This record gives sequence, C-alpha cells and structure tokens, in this order.
Amino acid sequence: MRILADAQALEAAGRDVIHLEVGEPDFPTPQPIVDAGIAALADHRTYYTGACGLPQLRAAIAGFYASRFGVRVDPRRIIVTPGASGALQLILALLVGRDDEVLLADPGYPCNRHLVRLFEGKAVNVPVGADTRYQLLAAHLGAHWSDRTVAALVASPANPTGTVLEAAELAALAGACRERGGALIVDEIYQGLVYDRPHETALSSADDVFIVNSFSKFFQMTGWRLGWLVAPDWAVDDLEKLAQNLFLAPPTPAQHAALAAFEPATLAILEARRQELDARRNYLSARLTQLGFVQAATTEGAFYLWVDAARFTDDAAAFAAQLLADEAVAVTPGLDFGDAPTMLRFAYSQPIARLEQACDRLAHFCKQDLQNGVFRP
Repeated sequence: MRILADAQALEAAGRDVIHLEVGEPDFPTPQPIVDAGIAALADHRTYYTGACGLPQLRAAIAGFYASRFGVRVDPRRIIVTPGASGALQLILALLVGRDDEVLLADPGYPCNRHLVRLFEGKAVNVPVGADTRYQLLAAHLGAHWSDRTVAALVASPANPTGTVLEAAELAALAGACRERGGALIVDEIYQGLVYDRPHETALSSADDVFIVNSFSKFFQMTGWRLGWLVAPDWAVDDLEKLAQNLFLAPPTPAQHAALAAFEPATLAILEARRQELDARRNYLSARLTQLGFVQAATTEGAFYLWVDAARFTDDAAAFAAQLLADEAVAVTPGLDFGDAPTMLRFAYSQPIARLEQACDRLAHFCKQDLQNGVFRP
C-alpha cells in the first residue's frame, strides 16, 4: 500500500507508472455480474439480507463446489461475508482468545497476523523456504505447536509465492491439527487461478476444515467486497451470531450480482482471462530470469512471481523504492510478507505489452545502477 501511494503520487505528477505491486488484475468485473448488480439496484433489492447471506447465493456456492470439485457441501455451512477478510475475522473471532496462538507461514500475507492480534492472539510466524515451496506443512506443526496453539492457517494458492498445496499435504495438515485438538484454516481466495494443474479445494481432503474464499480474485469483484467461508457444522450457529454482531449482513447488491458469477457465460469469460494470466506468467517469468532474478518457487497459481534480487541488492525495499523513483515501475518488497530482505513480489496484473515495457525499464535500471555501484553485485 505504501508503494501504491507513492506510485499514485508519481502519476499525479504526470509519470507513466506501471503497476506490478497490487494484488488486483486489470480486468473489469465480467459484464454479466455487472448487469445483475444493476438489475438488483433497479429493482430496489438493497435491503438487509440474513447475516449468513442470501439463501440462493449460499446454494449457488454449494453448487459450484459440486460441479467444479465433486464435493457436496450443505449450503447451511456456507456463510457469505464482506470480503474474504470478513470471513477470516469471523473464524478467528470464534477460535482465538487472549494469548492463543495461530501458526502462519513466513513469508505470508501480512494482514493475517494482524487479524490474529485483533482478537488478542499471537501469530506464530513459522519460517518456510524453497524446500517446502514456501508452504507450511504438517512437519512444521509438530515443531511449533504449543499448549496455546488453537489453529494453523495456510493458503493455496499462496500470496506472495503463488505455490499450491497438494491434496496429500492438506490431508496431513488437517490430520495434524485434528490430533492436537486444533483447527485448520485454508485460505483459497486465489482458487480457480491455477495453471498447469487441476482446480482443487481442501474440502476434497478433509471435511472439518475452515475454508476462506472470495469473489475478488478469480471472479474479479474486488471492489464489491464479497467473500464466503465454509465451516464445520458444529461452528455454524456461533459464526452466525458473530456475523450478526460484527457485520449485520454482507452487502446486498453485491450478493445479487454474485449470483451471475456461476453462469456459463461468466465462467467462459473467466477462463479466457485465466489463460491470459497464464501467458503473462510465462512471459514475465522468462524475462526476469534473463535479467538475472532468481524465481524462488514455481508459481502454480494466483498472479504473483516471488523472486530473489540478491544479485542486485541486499535491501529489496530500497531497490523497489529506487526502481519506482527512477523508472516508474512499482513492485512489492519481500519484507512486507516476512523475513525476506532480498525478495520481491511481481504481480503480473498488466497486459503483456505493459509487462514488456516494465522489463525494459527494469533492465535499464539494473544495468545503470550496477555500473554506478549503487547495488551490491
């Protein structure tokens, strides 16, 4: 967000900034979803819904799990929320008390640890590396679980790395949490944005996990602020009470719009865009490798590349700030996600023509500054 603010200030001053820092592709919300939202507004469907969301939307989400993944989910276990962040808040409010611990991968999405702190819990950042594709695995739980641990939180596909957990790994994680009397929370907000592999859900491996999902990423409804969670049956009643008190209800027009997200015409648009993201991934990965950046893990999902800039710098945050100032290319430093001082996250959230421009500017920047001795060779 800091990089984004600086980039927007440069744009206001007339610079042509290429945005590779924010987790939001350039695609607009698919038109069938927009049309459904407009129709809902025109029909004055703007009143509160139940705290868990429109029954027809909960049923549609359950139908999506059945058709895409072959998993049957009772719509009662699906709670629609104000964004995936709202879903995670509900789950953590249910599970976390003062000084309770939640295990998280480091590097990982930074807001997750702040949400744990919101409920006076302690986020335990577990260092993970290339040997586990930057994923938290069952073996980590054995080494870091304590008497205060109540849950482990993983993401598949992950932010910032784009790596995906295998079904066997998810089953092992769920089993390890179950054996210790804790819960497994799986962030699947980038589900659907996967490449060279099938679409999957942790619900295929375990039925007693908490799933967090969103209409923001795959369905490209970021500003509509709509997500959902799937909970074990025992947790639903308490989650509903929490939703009534924390949010009252998810946004009504967005819910009516989201009903169109599962229509064949919408899914066809989304598949074409997924293929475009795959082409961008391949292009940017190849160019960054040519420039001397090391891709630390194979990106199988989401829309990020997690790369090591150690050839150029031992301070990626300073590198990113200078790159923005000199070449108007915005990327995210790894320290935003954990103990990763030489890492950078590139979001391939622009058309290939813009990615080409960004890489040309990056090449000029690296060459000039290496010659000037600004960065450590």
